[in-house]
Amino acid sequence: MSKRIEEQIDSFRYKGEPIRVTLGTLIMTALCVLFIIIATFTQVTVTHPYFPSDTFLYLSQENSGADIFRHFLKSYDYIPQIPVIFFIVALMGRKFGILAIIIYIILGMFFPIFALGGGVSYLFEYGFGYILAFLPAVFFAGTLLKGRTDYLRIPVLALFGVVTIHVLGILYMLFVSTVRHAPIELVTSWIASQSGVQMLYDIFFTIIAIILGKQARKLLWIVMC
Repeated sequence: MSKRIEEQIDSFRYKGEPIRVTLGTLIMTALCVLFIIIATFTQVTVTHPYFPSDTFLYLSQENSGADIFRHFLKSYDYIPQIPVIFFIVALMGRKFGILAIIIYIILGMFFPIFALGGGVSYLFEYGFGYILAFLPAVFFAGTLLKGRTDYLRIPVLALFGVVTIHVLGILYMLFVSTVRHAPIELVTSWIASQSGVQMLYDIFFTIIAIILGKQARKLLWIVMC
């Protein structure tokens, strides 16, 4: 391969440069907003093996192979909104990731694009704090991804990013419940449903989403630059 061809190939190689503001990147940001909306109303059934608390007791009993197989499988209805948020920031960077979230929130003040509807009254919904928490989480993740984030650090980034969303979401939920004088049983049930096992799935799928986003960003940089 000649030196001229090598230089041409290297000129199209992604080196961590920021994506510039162009018509194409603005269109991509709009598509990312649409992607968030779709993820909000998408429910995926995740089935995986697990070991329940009665594992040894169950194995000591006489059960068929099919029953044993089903007993150690767990199905969970998962909404992939948070991994999509981190995929976008890994793909578009901090600036465009925050812009996509802001547009999503503004649209939600006028249209029913949130999980339980929309409008200004949604500010007093228990789950709105999770949406607001996307902004600091995206800023945090985008700042770290702006540097040379190796793949070994991605799980740590996903952990802190997801935990940030859930902690701020719970705090906002407690604030709203105090204003609305909600019974403690309702609040704890909301926290369990929104930040219970859901958080573990969010961390796992966010790791995958960031990796995919980083790879897709290389292609996007070539197209947009």
